[in-house]
Amino acid sequence: MRPERIRPVLVTVALLGLTTTACGDQTEAAQRERRHPYAAVEDLPEVLAPDGTTIVVGDPRRMPVRVYEDVRCSVCREVEVTGAGPSLLEMTLGREVRTEYTLSSALDGRLGGTGSKKAVNALRAALEQGRFAEYRAVLLRSRPEENGDGYTDALLLEAASHVHGLRGPAFDSAVQEMKYADFAEKSQKAYEAAGAPVLPAVDINGSRLPQTESDVLLTEDFFPVWVAGYR
Repeated sequence: MRPERIRPVLVTVALLGLTTTACGDQTEAAQRERRHPYAAVEDLPEVLAPDGTTIVVGDPRRMPVRVYEDVRCSVCREVEVTGAGPSLLEMTLGREVRTEYTLSSALDGRLGGTGSKKAVNALRAALEQGRFAEYRAVLLRSRPEENGDGYTDALLLEAASHVHGLRGPAFDSAVQEMKYADFAEKSQKAYEAAGAPVLPAVDINGSRLPQTESDVLLTEDFFPVWVAGYR
């Protein structure tokens, strides 16, 4: 069960009332903006946060939903394709939340190989081209077997061919030369500093989704209702 949230809700309602009274123009502007969602994934703003490891996608002023994942993880793919992933994308496009990503390469250590690190490096390279969100979706959908070390340079580059404008000398060389190996290492350390949660894991507005409730990530329709409880 989630902790009691009645008091924060009452405070929030009171503050909203004050904001509407004192700053009506600002509130109306925010409401108008929310009525104009991003048209498609390629329109989403994406940036590396000042901490050097968090990748932020969507309107930076919205409530954060942080995702911890290793793209080599089979459950991460399941969540992305048939679970909470589509709902989270819809909420991000609709300016309801912003999505923050902490990318882990933990499965390399557990299963052997370097596929996770290579994928994180490639995702960081995609961010430089403004194509992180699109490329991430393609990688998860084309995920090789978890027990194999399938994220080779060839697979990563082939997957990038399905993202308009991503392939080019800068991206290709970054993938082949592991340009962002330091980022992959720092990102893994950030995941460990967060408690190395079982993947995938989600923080909603700063609160960790309990492991006992993680099945909600496998349910597309219920996830927005769950997120609403953390506002």
